Amino acid sequence: MKLLIIGGTKFLGRHLIDAGAARGHEVTLFNRGTQYSEDALFGIEQIHGDRHKDLESLAGRRFDAAIDTCGYLPQSVAASAEALRDAVDQYIFVSSISVYANFREVNADEAAAPLAELTGEQRERFAQIDPQGELTGPVLGEMYGALKVLCERAAEEAMPGRTLVVRPGLIVGEYDWTDRFTYWVMRAARGGEVLAPGSPDRFVQFIDARDLAAWIVKMAEAGENGIYNATGKPFDLTFGALLEEIKAVTESDARFTWASEEFLTAESVAPWSEMPLYLHESDVDWQGFLSANVDRAIAKGLEFRRLSETILETLNWRKGVKDDLKAGISAEREAELLEQWHARRQ
Repeated sequence: MKLLIIGGTKFLGRHLIDAGAARGHEVTLFNRGTQYSEDALFGIEQIHGDRHKDLESLAGRRFDAAIDTCGYLPQSVAASAEALRDAVDQYIFVSSISVYANFREVNADEAAAPLAELTGEQRERFAQIDPQGELTGPVLGEMYGALKVLCERAAEEAMPGRTLVVRPGLIVGEYDWTDRFTYWVMRAARGGEVLAPGSPDRFVQFIDARDLAAWIVKMAEAGENGIYNATGKPFDLTFGALLEEIKAVTESDARFTWASEEFLTAESVAPWSEMPLYLHESDVDWQGFLSANVDRAIAKGLEFRRLSETILETLNWRKGVKDDLKAGISAEREAELLEQWHARRQ
């Protein structure tokens, strides 16, 4: 197969390259060429250009499937899908589990939950965004899910019946620029007393980028279309079991101190950013966020590697990264919170 990856130089895209090459496919990237040097992607054809104004550089080329890894604005996806309508058989759009309006229901499947929509105020703000601009900062956080919904629709409208929409949950592993899962790997590996949030019995859900990439490539091979949640199995892993597995794999002396939601809220500890993978258990709007149903994807061959492999691969990769972790709390802040927690319980 000939695969065109739009983006492809960050995180999931890097694993899609590997997955495609491993199965003998010819991979081409279309991107702006701003993330990595040519040496980092040796042997992979790259066509550099902006997806809004340089798509003519793909004229005359033919691909079996295009995989869009970086569509955040519907006009961007529409431009790409329309330009490739006669050049590809299948358009694969990597969306997000965040397209759902709320997560009040646990184990919700693709048809069960309503989709996010822009509010009237957000529509006005969105109309003022440069069509060729980037969506960043607070605007991204507020509109992200609803804009992904519009991106999905733009792809399907441009290529009806030939679009595969993949809705991943939290993606983890090598090249993860968010460091949300990585924080726990590196923190537990460091050992000592570790501040852990809420209940160790609460379930978490994520997917290794390698597993997601391998499945997407197989779906491209099969020419599958439709909409699929693609993340880990729900109710399969608790937060406590995750941290204990990290401790075992990294052979650390970590000791986990589980602080209550009440305490963390009182101390203004931010869920998800300062305490990755953690959301307030009392917030009914989010109780199903880490328990999405993935039966449809599993029926189409989605498979999962051992957790220990994901942990070890993440650890070995992050050891070689010099930048500070982008998620989690500092050692100083953690020590202060642990001291306050113990003092409170005396």
